Amino acid sequence: MKNLFFSIIFLVTTSLFSQIIEPVKWTTKVEKISSTEYELIATAHIDEKWHIYSQNALEFGPLPTVFTFTGNSNYLKKGNTKEETGITVHDPTFNMQVTYFETKTSFKQRVKLKTKSPFKIDSEVNYMVCNATKCIMAEPEILTFNIQ
Repeated sequence: MKNLFFSIIFLVTTSLFSQIIEPVKWTTKVEKISSTEYELIATAHIDEKWHIYSQNALEFGPLPTVFTFTGNSNYLKKGNTKEETGITVHDPTFNMQVTYFETKTSFKQRVKLKTKSPFKIDSEVNYMVCNATKCIMAEPEILTFNIQ
């Protein structure tokens, strides 16, 4: 009985300390601009007291948010991924101006279709998420955009 009690305590405390921290959840949406142009929208929903950094982070600063779109013969990217206006402050840790996003932000990528058939576009997003005491290099996530 004593061994069972200690086994249960061990399992409970182990699961409490091994929780995975995921302060950012991503959603995707596709908006039709014209018969051949679409806008892919990736939205980051960021937990309170956390933030992610701009795509335009400077060298020796925080790691930027980076989108890598999987190419295929169904579409062409038009320009670079655009981001909303973030919060720009002097960060004493990096000793430079940095731009970051809190709560919720969207990134938009225009594409031109080369087919009328439905297909999917995948993009990998890499980013760093921080709060006042720590930063986490999040696992890369695959975002899927359904073109109808």
